[in-house]
Parts: sequence; structure tokens; C-alpha cells
Amino acid sequence: MNQESIRRYIASEFDGVDVDIGSKEAGAPEIAWGDTFFIYDPQRNLEGSRRFPFATIVIKDYGDFDNKSNLNRPDVFRLNIGVSKETYRSLFPGEAEHDFTALDVLMPHPVYGPNHWVSVLNPSETTFENLKPLLTEAYQIAVRRFESRATSRE
Repeated sequence: MNQESIRRYIASEFDGVDVDIGSKEAGAPEIAWGDTFFIYDPQRNLEGSRRFPFATIVIKDYGDFDNKSNLNRPDVFRLNIGVSKETYRSLFPGEAEHDFTALDVLMPHPVYGPNHWVSVLNPSETTFENLKPLLTEAYQIAVRRFESRATSRE
């Protein structure tokens, strides 16, 4: 799978998703230029901290903060997905060591794993098929959060 195939799948499969590719023109911080953020925003009117992604594609290391995947290698990207605590614990029940540079392996996100984010570097088509239920769950979580915020504002 490549980044564009993943973007197309998410954009076509999940209603109300804004596929935001970080750029100078869009006002993204320079470190995020080229990264992709999948945000549930059905009216395309969320601003600031309300624009929280349920999945991302990251194409480079973020300095000393997030560099364990060594994303600065040619043609390497990381798909990140925010799942439920239950799903995360079922996938990673114990404290195991992970090679965060390994390609095509589902693993905890090297920084946001404690927040129930999972990641895969350069997922193959087979691995991506296995990720589809996780993407669906992440999307459903985002929809519930959006609806909960909308209800609390009324």
C-alpha cells in the first residue's frame, strides 16, 4: 500500500472525513508539512484543538520527540490509528519490546502508545486489510466524540 491508496480508502469509506495534508498554505507547522491527518469534520468547520485526527500518516521523524521509527529513510511512512483502550490491550496485553523501525508490523505507536495509538510502517495490502477494522473503530470513536461535543454545546 502507498500513502495515496490509504488516503483514498479512508476518504471513500468514512463519511464526513476531512483529509488534511499539512502544508504551509494550510497554516500547518513546518514539522507537519507532508503529513496526513484524518479528521471527522462533517461540516468542515472545526477549528484548532477540535480538529483532532483519528488516524494519521507521518512521513518523517519529529526531532527528538518522535524518532524511534526512523522515518527519515527513503519511502518510509507510518500509519497511526487511535483505538479504544480495550482494543489496544487485546493487541498488546503485556509490556513487550518492539522494533519501531520494522516495516509492515502492527505495533504500539512509539510515543502515543500509552494513549492507545497503534502504528504500522509501510503496511502491505494484507496488513492493511487487517487494519480496516481498527480504522473503523477509530472513526466510530471520532464520530461519538464529535456528537458528544455537539450535544454538550446545545
